[in-house]
Amino acid sequence: MAKFFFTYATMAAGKSFEIIKVAFNYREQGKPVLVMNSSLDTRGGRGFVWSRAGFKTPAQLYGKECKIKDILYKEAQKPQCILIDEAQFLTKEQVLELVDIVDEEGITVMCFGLKNDSFNNLFEGSKNLLIFADNISELKTECWFCNKKAVMTLRFDEDGSPLYTGEQIEIGGNERFLPVCRVCHKNPWSMSESSNNEEKRSF
Repeated sequence: MAKFFFTYATMAAGKSFEIIKVAFNYREQGKPVLVMNSSLDTRGGRGFVWSRAGFKTPAQLYGKECKIKDILYKEAQKPQCILIDEAQFLTKEQVLELVDIVDEEGITVMCFGLKNDSFNNLFEGSKNLLIFADNISELKTECWFCNKKAVMTLRFDEDGSPLYTGEQIEIGGNERFLPVCRVCHKNPWSMSESSNNEEKRSF
């Protein structure tokens, strides 16, 4: 039976790498799979899901005005699974489209993305995925500055100073967004005095 999955994590937890692995496994078994990514994500080149580990896989792009079903029905073969990266950027209408695809088309959908932005507000896509997904899980990673679990993303300006206000955009490399625990989100570097972490500070 098809199911609707939402896996969330902070930045640099391996969400994109997980998509690449799952897509590879489906294709190795000869099963069609549709990979999608937000048009806002250009880090690995447009039209790809890209991982910091150095891997990438081709992907169809979606934007806010995009109809997910239009992309699905253009596929030469009906996919057994749809994998969506940067799912926090989905609209409520797109999440409801995915619900219909799971329930009416019998296609498993796996969404991967951030839960909250760097100011700790839920994204529209994540909020509705938390409501409608059958299965919700978390990919865990460690805080950049200490040994606690990272539960938030901290955003930095060009000078390396933390930002606590601004536009809700969470696309960037390690030089702009870092996974952190709640304590280090409020006061970066307070938990670490080591030279190793001081070096990390100078990004």
